[in-house]
Amino acid sequence: MDATGDEPLVLQSPAQFKALGHPVRHRMVNVLRQRPATLRQLSTAMGLAKGTVGYHVRVLQEAGLVRLAETRQVRGGTEQYFGLVGRGFRLHEDAAIGPEFLINAALSEMLPDQGDTTHTVLRHLWLTPDEARALTGRVRAHATEPYSTEPYSADGTPHGEAYGLLVSLFRADIPHLSPDDA
Repeated sequence: MDATGDEPLVLQSPAQFKALGHPVRHRMVNVLRQRPATLRQLSTAMGLAKGTVGYHVRVLQEAGLVRLAETRQVRGGTEQYFGLVGRGFRLHEDAAIGPEFLINAALSEMLPDQGDTTHTVLRHLWLTPDEARALTGRVRAHATEPYSTEPYSADGTPHGEAYGLLVSLFRADIPHLSPDDA
């Protein structure tokens, strides 16, 4: 089956952000990260009507995020497989909406509270600019470690559950207190 391109697609147009901003299309892109799929396969996986899936695939196509990856002749008809245009997405450095978009995307993916809060942490660190750059480098190195991005092992058995990773080192709006005189 036709594979996606090796390079990530650089997101920069309003149409791309609008297309990915809809929760159904965002989920659909995550499903298509596994492999190209037909409308029927997407409909089954997502629990949606085939017409609804077709509409959202068309919006993703028009935004340049999804393409027709392959066609197959089956019982006198043509089966179309849709896939992502690239291996992933990267935000253009001038995309002002980028950080907000990523945070909203992560929030839309999070499952409702299941009683386990050990995976989510918010910490505030007091760092110099050099320390912040060094920490960013270490976090990026960890985020690109070769963890499995495939839902199935080579033998076809399921490979764990899907987890999202959102890492953001940002300057927080926390003012400095003057030293305590006491």
